[in-house]
Amino acid sequence: MCAARSLTLVNGWETVRYELLNSRICDLGLRIEGSPLEPCIDQLYDELSAKGLNFLPRCYLTDSWGCPDQVPVVGIPFYLADPRLARIEEEQTGDIEDDHWIQMLLRHEAGHAVNYAYRLYRRRDWTATFGSFSKPYRDTFRPNPFSRQYVRHIAHHQYGRTYAQKHPDEDFAETFAVWLTPRSAWRRRYRGWPALRKLRYVDTVMKIVRSESPLCTAGELCTPVEEMTALVVEHYGTRAERYRAAAQGYVDDKLREVFPPVRGRTLMPAGDLVRQRQRDLLDRVTHWSGLPQEEVQALLSKLEDRADALALEFRRRDRSTKILDLTALATSLALDFAYTGGIPA
Repeated sequence: MCAARSLTLVNGWETVRYELLNSRICDLGLRIEGSPLEPCIDQLYDELSAKGLNFLPRCYLTDSWGCPDQVPVVGIPFYLADPRLARIEEEQTGDIEDDHWIQMLLRHEAGHAVNYAYRLYRRRDWTATFGSFSKPYRDTFRPNPFSRQYVRHIAHHQYGRTYAQKHPDEDFAETFAVWLTPRSAWRRRYRGWPALRKLRYVDTVMKIVRSESPLCTAGELCTPVEEMTALVVEHYGTRAERYRAAAQGYVDDKLREVFPPVRGRTLMPAGDLVRQRQRDLLDRVTHWSGLPQEEVQALLSKLEDRADALALEFRRRDRSTKILDLTALATSLALDFAYTGGIPA
């Protein structure tokens, strides 16, 4: 087996997908900084600043798009912070947000955040323009697709570009998003529409509040990613085992057998043990398996990465035993690769 084949098996999509599906979302170390979301959020902040707004809503990772009720923060689906999770999302749902769609949704959610930060919904002129904020919020509604009383921004899978008709809060958020979008030419585009009055209201009230401090800047978050203890597979309500056969480089279950959960004051990271014994393991496994060093190195790197990801540990006093167990495991896996082309489930 060539080294490229080993790398394909241990780092191939089928294996990586199965690892992710069996991981708790909170353990994936997801963050906005350095992720594909960061430039999108930076663009949002640039657009807000270009309008003279000093309030830049905090963004955080959660289970879906949205702002917690009356809390001026923007929740973004966790899977958008990692291209691998985004691929799983697309596989499971048949859809994934591209950068353009993300930007549209960010502008919409920013509208909610600005509304909540300045408590605009309490203003009489806001109510006169959009309706009562206390109106019951319903998941289903019957929009008029031909109405010109509302702007048309995000395209809902069920209601098309009529989402502004769902509730006064959504009406404001959609209107704000159109107003915020660079080069939207909203004055010309909505000329002759009753919705133009709402856009002019947003333009006017933003010029007022941009020099003011927000009345609220924080609040209780709804399902932050750090508290999402469900497995990725549970989030989608599917069974991971149907992906197991194709995950020929999956080693997590084998590692857990060697490094089961333990308690104690002197625990050592299993990943450190792999790193410390790297040279010796490479020589021994290469000798006993007959595989080229490049292939064995690919396997050892996988063991090291997964031991770190799973936060596996062992007692310091068991170090000698764990070295033997680890050598046996790596050799066994290498032989599986050599003679069967993968790791049996």
